[in-house]
Amino acid sequence: MTYRRWFVVGVAFAVIGALVAAFAIFYGNFSPRGYIEDRYTRAASRDIGRDAMAYTSNRTPSQVADDVTGAWKPADQYVDGSGVYLRYDDDSLVILPIAAGSLILLERMRTAYPRYHSTVGNHWGWGRGSTVRGGGPGSGK
Repeated sequence: MTYRRWFVVGVAFAVIGALVAAFAIFYGNFSPRGYIEDRYTRAASRDIGRDAMAYTSNRTPSQVADDVTGAWKPADQYVDGSGVYLRYDDDSLVILPIAAGSLILLERMRTAYPRYHSTVGNHWGWGRGSTVRGGGPGSGK
């Protein structure tokens, strides 16, 4: 009887694992990064070194931002005439206008913050998961 019970438990875990794997395969990644990778066109020639991966869309920056923020709420966002700047826990998403739509730059926060600080200034607050030092006297020390 004991072996039978363990067999049933093992089969149940196997079925649950198969369902989780199938969900992951059919519905893609579970992050803003995965969302961009799954839905937008990769444009490797527009990458910024190894730091920022580029994607494109034929939609305007505000339309792309509405799409992404509808699926993944950012920790902070900043919008000005140059584009839309979204901050997530680990990633930044910068959406810039180009002639045929938008350039979407996906970058880790550790390199994005120094790159875009002159634009976003203090508009990108820092919440949980941030690894960027800064703030006020004595912070990050």
